Parts: sequence; C-alpha cells; structure tokens
Amino acid sequence: MRRAVIAFTAFLGGLVFLLSSPAWADGEALKGTLQNQGQPVNGVKISVAGEDGKPVGDATTGADGKWEMPVPKAGTYKVTLDQSTLPQGVALKFKDRATLNVQVYDGSERNVLFALAPAGEQGGAAAASSDSSSFWDRVAQLTFEGFNLGLIIALAAMGLSLVFGTTGLTNFAHGELLTFGAMCAYFFNVVVGLPLVWAAVISVVIGGVFGYGQDRFFWGRLRRRGSSLVAMMIISIGLALFLRYVFLFFFGGEGAPYAEYNAQPGIQVGPISAAPKNFIAMGIELAVLVFVGVALLKTRVGKAARAVADNPALAASSGINVDGVIRIIWTVGGAVAALAGVMLGLAQNVSYQMGFQVLLLVFAGVTLGGLGTAFGALVGSIVVGLFIQLSTVVVPTELKTVGALLVLILVMLFRPQGILGRRERIG
Repeated sequence: MRRAVIAFTAFLGGLVFLLSSPAWADGEALKGTLQNQGQPVNGVKISVAGEDGKPVGDATTGADGKWEMPVPKAGTYKVTLDQSTLPQGVALKFKDRATLNVQVYDGSERNVLFALAPAGEQGGAAAASSDSSSFWDRVAQLTFEGFNLGLIIALAAMGLSLVFGTTGLTNFAHGELLTFGAMCAYFFNVVVGLPLVWAAVISVVIGGVFGYGQDRFFWGRLRRRGSSLVAMMIISIGLALFLRYVFLFFFGGEGAPYAEYNAQPGIQVGPISAAPKNFIAMGIELAVLVFVGVALLKTRVGKAARAVADNPALAASSGINVDGVIRIIWTVGGAVAALAGVMLGLAQNVSYQMGFQVLLLVFAGVTLGGLGTAFGALVGSIVVGLFIQLSTVVVPTELKTVGALLVLILVMLFRPQGILGRRERIG
C-alpha cells in the first residue's frame, strides 16, 4: 500500500511536470545583436508583433548593435527587420528572412538572429543568380547549425543512453543534469570570476560527482529495494520537477549569458558564417564523443559496461562488480551531460529550464539511434539536429521540432530497434 501511494504521488508530480509551467515566472523578452562583418550596425528598427499580428512594440539597435524588446507573455512572435533602416552598403543575407517567427518560453529571453552582408553581395546585376546561390548558402549554413545542435544533443544523449543500457532506467531527470552543469559554469564564471574554460572544467567534474551521488544515494538504493523500472521512471519525472524548481528558486526565471564569448565577430568559411566559439565548441564535443566511444570499445571498464548492458546476471557471475560499473557509467553520464549544458549555455542564455526544453530532442536522438547504444545516440542526435535546422527551408520555424519527431515516428515504424540498435533489445 505504501509503495502504491508513493508511486501515485510521483505520478501526479510527473503530470504537473509535463503539463504545467511556472505561472509566476516573468522576464520574457526578445533580443539580438546586428553585426555586419563583425561590426555593430546602429539605428536599425526591429518590430515585434504577436502571432495574431497585433503589434507588441518596436526597438532600435544601439551603437553596439544590440536591441531588446520585452514581451507580455510566452508564445510565438513575429519579429521583423525594417530593411529601409539598414545603413547604406548593408543588406539582409537572406532576403526571405526579414520576418522570423520566434517561440518565447516562460521566463526566458530569446535571441533573434538576422544575418547581414554587404549590399554588393545581394543585388545589382547579379540579383537573379543570387537568389539561387543564396538558397544553397542558406542550406549550407543550416547544415552547419544542424551539426552544431546535433553534437550538443549527442553529448546529452550519450549519457542517457549509457544509463539506460546498463540499468534499463528511462531517466526523465537527465535534462536537469544539463541545467546543473550550465549553472555551475555560470556560478564559477560570472559570480566567482574564473575564466569560462576553467569554469567549464570544474562544472564537468562537479557534474560527474553529482551523477555518482545520484546513483550512490538514490537510484542504487531503489534498485536494491527491488523498485520496478516503471516506478523508477515515474520517480525520475518527480525528481526532474523538484530539481527544476530548485534551479528556479536559486537562479531566477530570467536567462543570463556567461561573462565571456557573448558577441564574438563572425568569421566566414565559404558560405558558412559563425562565431569562432562555435567551431571550437564543435571540435570539443566531437573529441569527447569519440573518446567516450573508444573507451567503451577498448578499455576494461568499457567492456564491463557492455557486458552489464547485455546481461547483468551473467556479468555478475563472471566476477564483474555490476554496481561499481553502473556508478562509473552514472559518473561519466553526469560529466558528459554537464559539458553538454555548458555548450548549450554558450549557444544560448543559461536558464533554469534549458535542459527541460531539449529533453524531448535528447530522447528522440537516443530512440532514433538505438536504445542503449552509445554510437547510436551520436548518429540519431546528428540526424535530429540536421533535420530540425534543414526543415526550416520548407516549413515555418515553429514547426521544425514537430518535423523531427515525425521522422522519429517514421523510422520507428520501419526499424523499431533504431538505426544502430539490435532487434533483441526490443521486447
């Protein structure tokens, strides 16, 4: 009876987690920075309207190229750049993106990006051919952004997949591990004053300790008491809700950036334009993913983890310390998730619900690649990231996540074990 009450209470908490958001959170806003070849663009008018077309207000970029517009509530807004206010010699890089549909979440500030370029590269006698070239330039840019997003999702998905593979737990609190890592880095970078690189290293270490502590003092005890996987999954929803509101209490509802690498001048690599931090972050993400994957294949701990994932009872009878392996996996998963949170905070502002917002994409990457497979999580996450970004070529921006989940459904219909999963894992 007691277990039933606990499970029912956790279930109610999960429903609140999935269906509600904090009504008291405020501070919703749209903002951005206009730059042309790394130089701020001043005096450009930005208009914001609601989804129904009702005007919300106007903003004008300052000498630093920045603008900001508070919005009354969370929702979808139409953000329009008045091209007539652009200075001479500057134009939109993509002519069809003067108006963007942007989703603002509760208590968050959303960055809006308008790509600018010298006017000579846009019009004149080459206007007809530039339409075609700008389309492919946009595809190349979106492909790069898709890889960037996919690698961040893959970092989070790898830890989630390893935990599922060794314990069978579907952990809905994994997104909060990302938020925890990002907030640790924010604390050491902004409050303490350490360089972001060192703050990130410390947050990864703390994230690993936090992952170890979760299994040592919480999930491990539930396993020893014989809690079912369904009950543990429901409890993870309640844990996610608890951590999410703890973050809200201490951090507040407004998003905040790191103290460094906020307004880096973009560099042009062929048709791709991005800040240097994006290239460096992608290199770090890819290196970590390859390192963890190789460690799973070549090291004794990695081989033991794969043995536990295949058959825990047989692994235990072979002399493998199953609980010790699981705690190592939790430590690695927590550290990698913390790194993913730092990278996500570098790409956008740090907020109390940043991990919750990408959790669905993480699950999509894990399921698409194959449940319990580390390399499958990488492949599935890259596919999700690419599809999300490239789908905006033909669908509105606000529908890009829906399209990614549609691809997930289609793949599951024809290959239920995922791209790299094994059929015997299903059922």
